[in-house]
Amino acid sequence: MRIGMFTNTYKPHVGGVARSVAFFAEDLRAREHRIMVAAPEFPDTDDAGETDVLRVPAIQEFNGSDFSVSLPAPLLVEKQMETFAPDIVHSHHPFLMGDTALRVSRSRGVPLVFTHHTLYEQYTHYVPLDSRAMKRFVINLATEYANHATRVIAPSESIARLIRERGVHRPVDVVPTGVDLDFFARGRGEAVRRRHGIPVDAPVVGHLGRLAPEKNLDYLAQAMIAVLQERPDLHFLVVGQGPSRDDIFQRFEEKGLLDRLALTGQLSGSALADAYRAMDLFVFASQSETQGMVLAEAMAAGKPVIALDASGAREVVDDNRNGRLLAADADEATFAAAVAEFFDQPERAR
Repeated sequence: MRIGMFTNTYKPHVGGVARSVAFFAEDLRAREHRIMVAAPEFPDTDDAGETDVLRVPAIQEFNGSDFSVSLPAPLLVEKQMETFAPDIVHSHHPFLMGDTALRVSRSRGVPLVFTHHTLYEQYTHYVPLDSRAMKRFVINLATEYANHATRVIAPSESIARLIRERGVHRPVDVVPTGVDLDFFARGRGEAVRRRHGIPVDAPVVGHLGRLAPEKNLDYLAQAMIAVLQERPDLHFLVVGQGPSRDDIFQRFEEKGLLDRLALTGQLSGSALADAYRAMDLFVFASQSETQGMVLAEAMAAGKPVIALDASGAREVVDDNRNGRLLAADADEATFAAAVAEFFDQPERAR
């Protein structure tokens, strides 16, 4: 089968959607399907070794973010799709490249599948006119777009329920993004600790993901500062890049805790698995997720998780079994206490 995938984010961008698209494209190609990924250009884009990737001109670092916004290029896309001749179109967003996906689907008379990856109302702070009306607009936009699709994919049961409540009446299937268990289990954490000056026997709390406001990182930083102030042996390992990186640095600097904060930047490949293995505990406070990919990856590396009860997290974390799932409205002190409790009860942690 020939599948045309349309996405607003793709490698080398860091984020769950970009990784999900890449994983599905790789696995579908392994099943001998032909995949064409249409995506915006990003800084340092390098598609060497990957076939059938169509890059569309884009505005880089839109509104101070790390996102690229594709520019209209209908002739470029239509020419490529005419040659590729997809049997099915798979859209990963309801706007920008999603609009193009809908046009290609209709012009070629082929089915449109839409994956509802994102709670778009959590991202309106990236546009100049952020407001309650804007949040309602993007919810309605995603809902109406889904109802133009032949079939809708939700990454988790929570999102499937939510979009049905919002008015999606097309067939919805739940298809989470897979995790390579063996890959993450093979990670080696010693090198990561040495590189960042973390003693080999020191307790380490870790976080991985895009460092951006919608990930609730101000909350997480405050909770971790509280724990580090009480436990002088503890270190915080943060993997990722994004607009909130400097805010995290500044908060720890103000409290005199920079010597126990390790900001690795973006990691990929074996370095990603190594970073998970360097942690003793994985923490996550985002309430804007549609699936818990990084939580599942941490568990594949043998690490328990502390997270807030939210979509994506509740499908992965079984409270008091593979970690702690705290109430969505738990304050920073409660989160900090859960982290401290983990290190106070090593047998329970195991």
